[in-house]
Amino acid sequence: MKIPAMSARRMLAGLSLVLAAGAWAAPGGPGMMGHGPMGGPAGSPMGGPGGMFDGMVQRMLDRVNATPEQRTQIQQILQSNAGDLRAQHEAGRALREQAMTLFAQPTVDAAALEALRQKQMAMHDAASKRMTTTMLEVSRVLTPEQRKQMADYMTQRRDMMQRHQRERQAIDAPKG
Repeated sequence: MKIPAMSARRMLAGLSLVLAAGAWAAPGGPGMMGHGPMGGPAGSPMGGPGGMFDGMVQRMLDRVNATPEQRTQIQQILQSNAGDLRAQHEAGRALREQAMTLFAQPTVDAAALEALRQKQMAMHDAASKRMTTTMLEVSRVLTPEQRKQMADYMTQRRDMMQRHQRERQAIDAPKG
């Protein structure tokens, strides 16, 4: 079955989000001083083992009836990628801080800001490549049917989120 290019990109984006969340939730994943990605303590609803993101990954694996062996393999993949994602996140934070320092100067150095932007783009590219590699590793663990179920579910979630967004916009629109 051929997936249209736009749907494939959306599916890739959705799966990347789930996998990134899983890597963030992996034991020893990103966070500082025992804190999860959202600033809560590791193990809290906002991050760390057993947190919100870990639950999201587990629910997705439940939805596709992943076997215990598949769950273990996928958790290992996500844990092995967590360190890279943590390092990329911290490097990105440092670049954003540099950008604000440049912006706050009496005269903004356009060349320095452009060089920083290029570094940020290279980092985004590296992160995207890492997530694609992670997706490929996970795809080798799941069956074609499980991957289709996951893609179908993500499409349903995307459609629901878009519907909710349209509804909120209609409520918030000025009455004329």
